[in-house]
Amino acid sequence: MRVPRIYHPETVANNSEFRLSEEAANHVGRVLRMTSGQALEIFDGSNQVFSATIVHADKKSVTVQVTEGVTDDRESPLFLHLGQVMSRGEKMEFTIQKSIELGVNLITPLLSERCGVKLDTERLEKKRLQWQKIAIAACEQSGRNIVPEIRPVMSLHDWCTEPEPGLKLNLHPRASQSINTLPLPVSRIRMLIGPEGGLTAEEIAMGSEQGFTDILLGPRVLRTETAALTVLTALQVRFGDLG
Repeated sequence: MRVPRIYHPETVANNSEFRLSEEAANHVGRVLRMTSGQALEIFDGSNQVFSATIVHADKKSVTVQVTEGVTDDRESPLFLHLGQVMSRGEKMEFTIQKSIELGVNLITPLLSERCGVKLDTERLEKKRLQWQKIAIAACEQSGRNIVPEIRPVMSLHDWCTEPEPGLKLNLHPRASQSINTLPLPVSRIRMLIGPEGGLTAEEIAMGSEQGFTDILLGPRVLRTETAALTVLTALQVRFGDLG
């Protein structure tokens, strides 16, 4: 049986004993029904993994004893910053979960002219916190030991004009370049994925003015959630650690 991996939001010290966070304790105690003496794997975002044993577990709390941590680097050499125009319902959650499994390092949810999500600031922040929990769960599942940040929602214009080193890319159905024609080597990419209705001509032009290169995935038009996962996979194959 695979040892469950649990994220702890505070720095873990070697040979320490502590209580898991409320959410982690609920998962371990109520969902997995684990008890004293059973093993866990703890990670705290420092790229280390700690072996741990449950010393106490009840319906409200779980206390663990950890031993010395070891570095376990699962990160790609390619740094990927995904700017994803928000999609409706579970599509955005799916995109975040799978993007993190594929090695994305940073995600910024975006608002564009054709974005179908219309929420006020308070509800957007609640969404972001939920997406961050999905990111943690994706790391627990995939073996990653550094949890990517889900940034606060930004406008497309503000995100495109942010200074950031590296290659800037935008998917465009009529682009002349493909991922295979991009020059090597590349270690950092800022990847823009538009909404379900696509970016407007003005938004595409604005991206070009800000240094974004339009690229084409293939002859078929992909849904926004399919496009994100396809392009991230292709980028990891060419510049990262897949394949």
